[in-house]
Amino acid sequence: MRKEKRKQSKDEENDSSSRKRRKADLRKPVSFVSTAAMTEPESSRSRPKGAYDVFLSFRGEDNRKNFTDHLYTALVQAGIHTFRDHNEIPRGEEISKHLLKAIQESKIYIVVFSKGYASSRWCLNELVEILECKKRKTGQIILPVFYDIHPSEVRKQTGSFAKAFDRHEERFKKKVKEWRKALEEAGNLSGWNLNDMENGYESKFIQDIIKDVLNKLDPKYINVATNLVGIDRLVHTISDFLSTATDEVCIVGIHGMPGIGKTTIAKVLFNQLCYGFEGRCFLSNINDTSEQSNGVVLLQEQLLRDILKQNGANIDNVDRGMVLIKEGLCHKRVLVVLDDVAHQKQLNAMMGERSWFGPGSRVIITTKDARLLLKVDRTYQVEELKRDASLQLFSWHAFRDTKPAKDYVEVSNDVVDYCGGLPLALEVLGSCLSGKNKSRWKCVIDKLRKIPNRDIQEKLRISFDKLDDHKLKNTFLDIACFFIGRNKEYVANVLEVRCGYHPEDDLGTLSERSLIKVNASGKISMHDLLRDMGREIVHKESPNHPGKRSRIWQCEDAWNVLSKQKGTNAVEGIVLDVRSSEDKSVSTRSFKKMRCLKLLQINGVHLTGPFTLLSEELIWICWLECPLKYFPSNLTLDNVVVLDMQYSNIKELWNQKKILNKLRILNLSYSKQLVKTPNLHSSSLEKLMLEGCSSLVELHQSVGHLKSLVFLNMKGCWRLKILPESICDVKSLESLNISGCSQLKKLPERMGDIESFTQLFADGIENEQFLASIEHLKYVRKLSLCGYNFNLDSPSATSWPSPISSWISASIPNWETLLPTSFTGWKLLRKLRLAYYGLSERATNSVDFGCLSSLVELNLSGNNFFSLPSGIGVLPKLRVLRVSYCGKLESISELPSNLKFLDAIGCTSMERVRLPVLSKKKMKICLYIGVQI
Repeated sequence: MRKEKRKQSKDEENDSSSRKRRKADLRKPVSFVSTAAMTEPESSRSRPKGAYDVFLSFRGEDNRKNFTDHLYTALVQAGIHTFRDHNEIPRGEEISKHLLKAIQESKIYIVVFSKGYASSRWCLNELVEILECKKRKTGQIILPVFYDIHPSEVRKQTGSFAKAFDRHEERFKKKVKEWRKALEEAGNLSGWNLNDMENGYESKFIQDIIKDVLNKLDPKYINVATNLVGIDRLVHTISDFLSTATDEVCIVGIHGMPGIGKTTIAKVLFNQLCYGFEGRCFLSNINDTSEQSNGVVLLQEQLLRDILKQNGANIDNVDRGMVLIKEGLCHKRVLVVLDDVAHQKQLNAMMGERSWFGPGSRVIITTKDARLLLKVDRTYQVEELKRDASLQLFSWHAFRDTKPAKDYVEVSNDVVDYCGGLPLALEVLGSCLSGKNKSRWKCVIDKLRKIPNRDIQEKLRISFDKLDDHKLKNTFLDIACFFIGRNKEYVANVLEVRCGYHPEDDLGTLSERSLIKVNASGKISMHDLLRDMGREIVHKESPNHPGKRSRIWQCEDAWNVLSKQKGTNAVEGIVLDVRSSEDKSVSTRSFKKMRCLKLLQINGVHLTGPFTLLSEELIWICWLECPLKYFPSNLTLDNVVVLDMQYSNIKELWNQKKILNKLRILNLSYSKQLVKTPNLHSSSLEKLMLEGCSSLVELHQSVGHLKSLVFLNMKGCWRLKILPESICDVKSLESLNISGCSQLKKLPERMGDIESFTQLFADGIENEQFLASIEHLKYVRKLSLCGYNFNLDSPSATSWPSPISSWISASIPNWETLLPTSFTGWKLLRKLRLAYYGLSERATNSVDFGCLSSLVELNLSGNNFFSLPSGIGVLPKLRVLRVSYCGKLESISELPSNLKFLDAIGCTSMERVRLPVLSKKKMKICLYIGVQI
């Protein structure tokens, strides 16, 4: 008897332990599943028609109308296809045959053991068949539920089970042994025991069973395409975040351009996460559905229906639906995907506040518009596929393989290049080309270069059509046709006049909707297929007559229109680049009918004839390599905002005074014949660029009348000797680049009074008088006085280039003698470059940097000292220190405590660096291997 009790106690302990492990498993984050596993072909894992997720076995007379009925209802409401004999057996069909089929095709068997269970031979035979079926097939799960009975009674056939078997022994001796064995086996399985539940509440008991069943089932509720590639890392990252155990409602946003794979990623995440929630719903194509009659209400009804598993009352209006969602779901832990949200009102209708969903809920939003994701916990942008992944995805659709067929490698690469990493395009074109011979492939590719694929274009055009107004659409089309690769500020100046308002918000909208990209340096780019989509929209304005289109961007079309004088009033912008062509001459009469022309790019073109025939509405003239020596005096510039004439042959723009109060950018860089700047008066000019004008000897005194001038670039104007005093009247001046102006004698003294003048680039100026004149620049915050070789190799006047060891030059004087011993006058200085300045060991004692209390970045690369100059170690705000290619530098003994980045590459003599204690773990250091720290 004692042994029996000990055994029973051990059994209970095992049951309790199994239950705890199972509950712990439910709390674990969902683990990442590889894309291959998640996208197994549907046919290989789908159940046969009529098959069941769960077969419910029970003693009907005991609990058909109470516990089992409640359990069955909960299973069905959770979306679990469940068999029970009361509902599922068709009349007239042999019961045993139907039951056998249902058992064989079910995935999970829930066997409800009650006190009267063993009295039914029907139940016992069902159990035997269930166990036999499990042995014959893999993957089935038996989940025993012990309702008001202990597992040991089932396992040992004691209590009510013993009484039942006393009756069976007399009538079914041959079956009894088989039944006992089945009960013993089932009683040893890990399951659910109502007596173990706190207070024995059946509703909580049933909820836990449902969770367990959902975790054990493996149906993919959302169909996902097979052979996905290139998304594993992003899926893993998002899944890790959403799987973190927390009772907070977590919301993530996935955004990117059309066809990039946002919905696919959301589907994979949904399938991966969906089993740990009380309810789940994937609302697809929200934007399309919303445009249907009563579409938002239909989406609200689907959300409630999918999660609550009941039809409920029809929703009268959106506001009523919002209330029902909040009231019905606020206590449920749910997983919701809101796919393709385009407007805030759509988002508000489905999820006005986090509190609409219960603790622990997870929400995934996909959208083309990043502005809709301002309140989410994390956002993830889907980027274009890398080349290898692109080729693999294309090959799956074109060849049903991971790589192209041997004879198709080159043409496959051509298609992949055309698609630019866009999954939509790779899939569409892969399927389109599948099965075609090589010659037809080449025909298709040649056609694509002229006429974009319709299926791809229609998908991409949706985003264009959703743009709010015609001006925003025009901005997109202008960029697609003319301004890809241009600086954002440059483009904004042109579009402001074109639109009638500042386009900052429009450019932001296009960027947030993934129609354009703006990189860190302000350069605008666009996916090639989006560019082609925009250009195709313009092409369709007049497919056969380019002179009747609003924009002409192809040189072939532009030459045809201009040479044959086929232009019309419809043309607002035209691009013609003949720099590599032999025929360059175009008559101005070709522009006579283009009275609405605003955007003109004619690189290398030799215009002949009266310039009065050009449109007076021109706002952008880009005339690179203009062959004229003198700018045409009769060309109207009254409305021109940007005049871009780089690499021109112009000697002089004009002699007489010109007032151009709309001009904002004048770029004459690398016009090597230019002798002096024009007599120009403008209240709006912000940028005057003269870089590389090697013949320039005079900056006209009218520069003092440029009251809005912010940036003046005269880099490389080495013949220039003086700056006019009038430049001191330009109180708006912020940045001056005179690097390479080696003959410049000095800066006018009053420039030190210009409070806005904060940046000076003066690399390569060796004049002692000039260096003395910069001491008056008390407002300067960024100063570059690098050696001459450094300047010549610098890729940009405003960048901080990485030095090259060969830049060291013996001709550089010891400029340290020209530096002040203390920088007390430059307390506002934030960035200082003295690279290749010729600083020797004497500088470590004679020059004190300690007064530069605002200094954030210091570049001393390419100098000749053995140790750092004094005072650097006490600079409180210094974050970046560059001493690369200081070949004589042996050690660094003092560094500021807040330093974040140390560049000491190429310091071949250095043996030791002593880092501040607080900075060792957070500093980024660039050193040659072998240096001790």
